[in-house]
Amino acid sequence: MKKILVSQCLYGGCAVRYDGKEKACVHPTFLRWKEEGRLVPVCPEVFGGLSVPRPPAERVGDKVINAEGNDVTDAYIRGAREAVRLAKEHDVAFAIMKEGSPSCGSKRVYDGTFTGNKVSGRGLAVEMLEEAGIKVISEEEIK
Repeated sequence: MKKILVSQCLYGGCAVRYDGKEKACVHPTFLRWKEEGRLVPVCPEVFGGLSVPRPPAERVGDKVINAEGNDVTDAYIRGAREAVRLAKEHDVAFAIMKEGSPSCGSKRVYDGTFTGNKVSGRGLAVEMLEEAGIKVISEEEIK
């Protein structure tokens, strides 16, 4: 049975998001995969050493900047590398990542203005997963 890499916030059971909350996915197919033990939860931000909670962060070009103006790109890169390592270690079929995240967004990310605006783009972890040949979808694309 092939495994599926998944954002920890979607997996649930552990608050890892910047706001100290989770966004557990309740799609029936996702829940079945979870019950079958197919999901490999990852949180690139936490893997990169960021705290929970933490200031929100958004993509600004190739960088990730938090709401306090600090460049947190290095932490995001470290976490993304760990996500890729785990994806390869578990030989995952694909990944389901949280849309909008500066790490995990696969189609849209916040635009860096901290005004709630989203633009087309990918998070750093998604970029690195796709560069490693791993297909990534968002929780909105589970069918």
